[in-house]
Formats: sequence, structure tokens, C-alpha cells
Amino acid sequence: MKMILLRKFRVLILMVFLVACSMHIMIDLLPKLERSGNSGCSCSHTPSEEPQNWAKQSWPNKHTLRLLQDFSNEPNSNVSSHPLDRLQGAGDKKRPPHLMEMRLMDRKRPLIEDAVVTKNVPLKGSRLSALYDHPLYKRALPALTDDDTLFNVNTDIRFDPKVADEAQWNEKIGINEFSPTGELTADSYPNWLRFHIGINRHELYSRHNLVIDALLKDLVTQRITSVAMKSGGTQLKLIMTFQNYGQALFKPMKQTREQQTPPDFFYFSDFERHNSEIAAFHLDRVLDFRRVPPVAGRLVNMTKEIRDVTRDKKLWKTFFISPANNVCFYGECSYYCSTEHAICGKPDQIEGSVAAFLPDLALAKRKTWRNPWRRSYHKRKKAEWEVDPDYCEEVKQTPPYDSGTRLLDVMDMTIFDFLMGNMDRHHYETFEKFGNETFIIHLDNGRGFGKHSHDELSILVPLSQCCRVRKSTHLRLQLLAKEEYKLSVLMAESLLRDRLSPILIQPHLEAMDRRLRQVLRVLAECIEKEGYNFVVEDDLQGEPGTEPGHSTPRRR
Repeated sequence: MKMILLRKFRVLILMVFLVACSMHIMIDLLPKLERSGNSGCSCSHTPSEEPQNWAKQSWPNKHTLRLLQDFSNEPNSNVSSHPLDRLQGAGDKKRPPHLMEMRLMDRKRPLIEDAVVTKNVPLKGSRLSALYDHPLYKRALPALTDDDTLFNVNTDIRFDPKVADEAQWNEKIGINEFSPTGELTADSYPNWLRFHIGINRHELYSRHNLVIDALLKDLVTQRITSVAMKSGGTQLKLIMTFQNYGQALFKPMKQTREQQTPPDFFYFSDFERHNSEIAAFHLDRVLDFRRVPPVAGRLVNMTKEIRDVTRDKKLWKTFFISPANNVCFYGECSYYCSTEHAICGKPDQIEGSVAAFLPDLALAKRKTWRNPWRRSYHKRKKAEWEVDPDYCEEVKQTPPYDSGTRLLDVMDMTIFDFLMGNMDRHHYETFEKFGNETFIIHLDNGRGFGKHSHDELSILVPLSQCCRVRKSTHLRLQLLAKEEYKLSVLMAESLLRDRLSPILIQPHLEAMDRRLRQVLRVLAECIEKEGYNFVVEDDLQGEPGTEPGHSTPRRR
């Protein structure tokens, strides 16, 4: 009797196990079966109908998902390219296409409407045009050698369009885009690639570079082909890939233009604002630093341009319909990634900033540096520079700040951050190829423009402690303080070019004028205390349009 019961128990256990396995397999295959049974579009036109079709998505295999989500080998910068082979599905591994062929195949598709082209052309007689015509904005760079450019274009390489298997290749690529010898010319490269090629030791892009305006248009108009969450960071950011194989970082809107940072928020828990990223790019350009990668505002359809094209299952699972019948999602991150802090559209339209990626780290390595004036990121503790008034003297004796232009670059970054009210500059990056004699890349500017009613003077501590500035920077700041070149007016005109204009409300523009006067006041006090030649580093070397009579400052 006991043996019979034991056998029955074993059979029962086996049946439960088989049923569980069958259910697991059915659940795993159900989306694919439903997808194959419905050849129509899975996206719906009304948010209320969305949940019915959300299961009808095809997913990559687990190996591809791991590749898609594995960015752990890269630093936590917010703008870095990722190899395209990570974003290919498993079915694409049979014939890995040539990287250059993949990136050039779609460049003949329409990129922009004529109306947008007109919108981005500087108006004649505008104050912004007058500013860029000023001698301070026409300084020529030293002659560039191969060591001064990030990439050296190898003219011996020939790109053969016949290698591609696309049947319509010859139709997409016109004969006029090839040189007489048959190879692709640099002018026919996608705008994001031309931007990468133009990076050098002194700047991310040159003044009056038409490629940058074209790239800004691409960021707004290029079709989005895939989306994935970016690992690292405290808040949600998405990596978008376009039809021309360019990539960009998308930061969705979290606050309206009128909202300010709550007074009880610490700087490290503040929201990242998409309009701050956009305004930072324009401010960097007006200051003539050119150290912020191109950023544009874009209105995104969360259904068609994020949910329906993502292959990131973790992101896809966080989409839902709110009680107000709006499409929402929240993703995964350290802060503000929950149902209570979801990003919701109206009903599925959301605006955000789209920042062009820098070159892939495998092609152009970058070095991450700890900002000497980094904050403690603690609720009670203070950093050393906040309690030691002579802290800068220690910094000046520490490489790379003891020689070269790095300390002056930090002063430029300090002024840039103070004008925005950005307290979140804990690290910065440089291109490894150029060593210590290169500029600082101004990445991650989302925590600026949070309080127009408050000027955070602690951001200016590096400038007041070190009392050092470039002559070119000092002269440009003085120029932007004049009525005919008023910073707020120039910024307002520059921001009008963005699709999401207005980017900043008037109080934020006026706050920049007020903060600019504060910067000039600090420099005036430094000059009065230390002397002009000790404070101002003459980087102009007697160029026309500059003040004569000042030599290079003596080293203390």
C-alpha cells in the first residue's frame, strides 16, 4: 500500500513539474505567436487602446539583450558613443556589414524641411551675427598637425559601394557624391561623422561650422530606429540611434519652464532639466568655448519612437497608461525611477533634449578627472575647499594644474557653471590623445537653470581663490556685459532657433546678466589685490582688436 502511494506521489510531482515547464514555455512564446498572427501595426492611435497591443512585440534573444544593456566598461559620462554591433540583433550576425557602409547607406534620405533651414540661418543685422563678427570671435587657431586632430582621415582608404548587398544602394547614393576615382568624399559623410572628424586639440567644433547646424537639424528630424536605457547616473537617460546610424542621449522633460528647484532639495538630488542641457549648449557657444557637444530640443512620440522601437525589455516593461489616459514610463535608475515619478506624455508626446554622442571610446579614449572643487555630496560634511581659503595654492602645485592651461580651463568651466547655477560638476573629461594640453569637455549640464531667484556664490570659489583667468575670456565677458552685446539678449536670440523655443523664461535670462556682473566684480577684486599681470593670462599675444600693454603674467 505504501509503495502504491509513493508511486502516485512521484507521478503527481512529475506532472506538476511538466505542467510548470509547459506554462513557462507558453508564456515565453506567447508574444512571438501573437506577433506572427497579426501582420498589422502593433502601435495604436489612442492611449486607451495601447495595453491591448503591448504584448505583440518581438524581442531579441537573451544574449543580444545582455549586449544591449552592458555599458559597464565605459565611464559614467552622459555623452559617449557605443559600438553599433552591440545594437544588432542576433539575426544580423550572419553578415556583419562594414561599419562605414552601414553609416553611409541612408544619408540620401530627406533630413529637414526648407522651413527649418531658414530658421537656423543667422539673421542679418541680428545682435548674434554682430557678436560673431567681433574680432574676439575671429581668432585663428594655430596650424593643426596630425597630433592636434582627434582623427586623421586616411586618403588611401577607398570605400567601394558595390560591396554592400543592398539592392537599392546605387539608387540611394548618387554619382555626384563620389570623387572621380570612385571613393566617397569626406563631404558626403553623415553630419555626426563630420562632427567627429572636426574635433581637435583646441575645440569640439570650429566657429561658424555649418556641419553643426546641419547636425542639430539631424538630431530633431532623423528617424529613431532603436532606444535603450543608459546605465549609470542617478536619473533616467535614453540612448537613441537614428536611421543614419548616429547616436544621441535623450533626457526627457521632468519640470516645466516655470518650476524652480525646491528650496529643501540638495544639489545632488535635484532634477535634471532637459532645457538646461539645451541652454548650456547655446551659452557655451555664445561664450566662444565650444566645449559642449551639440544639443537640440525634440518632441518625441513615446509610443512610436520609444516603446515600439526599443529592444530593452526592462524599459519596455515600465510603460503604462495613467489615470489621465496618458502614456507614461519610468525606466530604471537611482533616483526618480518609479510610478510616482513617471515621465508622462500628453497623451503620448514628450519633449526632451537630444545631445549628439562623442566618438566611440574604442576609437577616441577619454580620461575622467576628479574636479578639485568637487562638492562633498553629503548632507552634513563639507569639502576641503569650503573650509580652507588657501586651497587653490595646493591645487596649483598638483599636476596637471601646476603647468599648462588646465587651471585656466577650470576657471572657464567655473564661470560657465556659475552663469547657469550648476552645482553638480564633480568630474570632467578630456581626450586622452591630447594629453594635458587640451580643453575640458563640458558634459552633463542638466542641473543648471534651477533657481533664477538665487545666485549660488559658492560656485565662484575656484575663481576667487585662484584669481586666474584667460585674457580672451575676460575680454569676452566684458563685451557681453555691454548693452549692445547683452548676454540675455544674445541668449534669447540664439535659443529662438531651437524647435522647443522658448527654452528659458525671462527671469533665467536676466539672472545670467546679474551673474555676469558678479563674475566681473570678483575678477576686478582679484586684479585690485594681485595686479593685472598676475591675474590675467595673455593668450592673445598682441592680436588685433585686443588691449595692448599687458604682458604674460608672472608665475608666483
